[in-house]
Amino acid sequence: MRRAVATSFLSSCAITLVVAGCGGADEQPAGQGAATAGSTSASAGAGKLTARLVDPDGTEVGTVTLSAAKSGTQVSVKATGLPPGFHGFHIHAVGVCEPDSASPTDPSMRGDFLSAGGHLGAPATDHPHHAGDLPSLYIDQSGAGNLTAVTDAFTLADLTDADGSAVMVHAGQDNFANIPERYAPAGPDEMTRNTGDSGGRIACGVVKG
Repeated sequence: MRRAVATSFLSSCAITLVVAGCGGADEQPAGQGAATAGSTSASAGAGKLTARLVDPDGTEVGTVTLSAAKSGTQVSVKATGLPPGFHGFHIHAVGVCEPDSASPTDPSMRGDFLSAGGHLGAPATDHPHHAGDLPSLYIDQSGAGNLTAVTDAFTLADLTDADGSAVMVHAGQDNFANIPERYAPAGPDEMTRNTGDSGGRIACGVVKG
């Protein structure tokens, strides 16, 4: 089992946040756990995967690079043409990005990029402890954003299994299922435990070697 390091709400996996979008990590609103800065140098000669982020119309809105790093897997994203604000940013379990598609677990559900399934590692635990949970992506007023983070929750090999994986940007900010009991005495509902209430899927990229 991989070592877990507590970093605010992302306590199930050690995530080192290097750049939280163009606005900086200290601009995250309450509920967006800022992670600790640290080393992100990738191992020399290590493998690398990439994903081309597209919106439901097929327009490219960013690129993602995933590479082996000294303390885990480094995820770097450069995005353009997205709505300003914080957006949920995750690795999803199926490497298929189709607009207006059916969910692989519930064909009665249709929507943009539902073909990518749920978060990587979702069957094992609740959000924000899925292996695919990452810090939120901040997009500035020009529609651009950059994020680099390191996580030990998954390896490059985990992203290239039989059904692949995908990088997903959501419409809204991720609350990481952080809902105080005074607001929800019974605890977060199923939607919050699954997604962090980050809303619809506005950009998706299939992870490729």
